[in-house]
Amino acid sequence: QGTKSQHCASHLQDMAVGKNKRLTKGGKKGGKKKAGDPFLKKEWYDIKAPSVFSVRQCGKTLVTRTQGTKIASEQLKGRVLELNLADLNNDEDQAYKKVRLCIEEVQGRNCLTDFHGLTLTRDKLNSLVRKWHTMIEAHVDVKTTDGYVVRLFVIAFTKRRQDQVKTNCYAQTAQIRKIRKKMVEIMTKEAGTVQLRDLVKKLIPESIGKEIEKQTQGIFPLKDVLIRKVKLIKKPKFDITKLMELHGDGDGDAGAEMVRPEA
Repeated sequence: QGTKSQHCASHLQDMAVGKNKRLTKGGKKGGKKKAGDPFLKKEWYDIKAPSVFSVRQCGKTLVTRTQGTKIASEQLKGRVLELNLADLNNDEDQAYKKVRLCIEEVQGRNCLTDFHGLTLTRDKLNSLVRKWHTMIEAHVDVKTTDGYVVRLFVIAFTKRRQDQVKTNCYAQTAQIRKIRKKMVEIMTKEAGTVQLRDLVKKLIPESIGKEIEKQTQGIFPLKDVLIRKVKLIKKPKFDITKLMELHGDGDGDAGAEMVRPEA
C-alpha cells in the first residue's frame, strides 16, 4: 500500500511539472518576434492601362518585396482594379461607367493590364428607374473572335410618346419578349464578330445600346438603352504578344479613336 501511495505522489509530481513546463514555453514563443512596420517591406508599382484608353498611366499599387519564394510580380498578377472611365479618358461625360482592369504581366516597375469588365455606377442605374415605365433587361454570353467569353447585361426603358395622354407607358409581355430577343441577337452579333479590344471600343461610346434602340423602334420605342454590365467569364491562354499589341508603343494618342463610331 505504501508503494502505491508513493507511486501516486510521484505521478502527481510528474503531471505538475509537465504542466508548468508548457506554461514557460508558451511565454518564450510569443515574445520573440519583434513587430516591424509591414509597409517598410513594400514597394510601389505603376499601372498601365491598355491603349484603348487615352490615359495610360492610371494608378499605382503596393506589393511586398520579393522574399524567398514569394515573388512580387507573381503576387501582383491577377489583381483587379476598378477605375472610373472619366479618369481613363479625361472625359467627365463618361463618369457613370466603371472599368475593371486585371494585371496580366509585370515589366520592371510597370504592371500591364487587360480589360476585365465594366459596370455602371449605382447612382446612374438608380437615376434611370422610373415609375410608370417598363424596365426591360437581357443578358447573353458571347465568345469574341480572340477567345474571350464575355457576359453582357443590357437594360432599357420604355419611352412615352410626345403627344401621349395616358400616364404610363407599359409594354406588353409579348413585346417585351420580342425586344429581349432582339437585344440578345444584336449583342451576340456585335460582340461575337470582333476581338475584345474592339468590343471595348464599342462599349465606351455605347454604340451597341444605340443600335438596339434603333432596331427596336418598330416593337416599342425605348430610351436609356445601356449595357449595364460586362463580365469576363473565360479568358484564353495568356499570350504576351497579344498583350504587348494591346499596350502598343503609341504615345497615348492611339486612344482617341473610339469617339468616332457614334458620329
